[in-house]
Amino acid sequence: MCGRFAFYSPAEATAALFGVDGSLAVEPRYNIAPTQFVAAVRDDEEMQRELVILRWGLVPFWAKDPAIGNRMINARAETVAEKPSYRAAFKHRRCVVLADGFYEWRRDGELKTPYFISLASGNPFALAGLWEHWTDKESGESLQTTTLITTHANDFMQPLHHRMPVILEADTANEWLSGCSDYLDGAAERTPPLTAWPVSRRVNNARNQGQELIDADGDVIC
Repeated sequence: MCGRFAFYSPAEATAALFGVDGSLAVEPRYNIAPTQFVAAVRDDEEMQRELVILRWGLVPFWAKDPAIGNRMINARAETVAEKPSYRAAFKHRRCVVLADGFYEWRRDGELKTPYFISLASGNPFALAGLWEHWTDKESGESLQTTTLITTHANDFMQPLHHRMPVILEADTANEWLSGCSDYLDGAAERTPPLTAWPVSRRVNNARNQGQELIDADGDVIC
């Protein structure tokens, strides 16, 4: 799964990399957790790219209670096209969530060691996602939410976890956003080169922030 990530690169420059003009104030964050707000790129109604802020945890448009989003932070690539919670968004409401890296926890006996995983190039990237617009019929409250697509781990990620997010660079992000129906087939194998290193367990607490969370606390995995 993907349950925590970081985005600290300048949002305007990163958005431009993914074909978005304009700017949006996005605070650098090193410990983004479910139910928090994230920066994403999507196509608007006129098929123009836009940078938006979405809440992490997808709430389907038909949901009665927005709390369902707390359990829908990830959608499996293998079933996302068929599951009622995701299939409409898979066809019509795709997005990419901006990131510099994500965390995964490797079990070492009784302990779980957090690792920070990023592109070997050090460049920012995007995570394949879906978005939804939900409105409370009684109060009129409105939410725009997102979920991240995960797939089986590639050879690099397998020692850390059996799942991984679908990682996109600028060219592959365009393919995903265009609505390609079979893009997720083999997505793990098309992942750009990654690097990873163990980090402090302070990242376990979502209230902790700061660049020190991604400082290496052991050997780098190349």
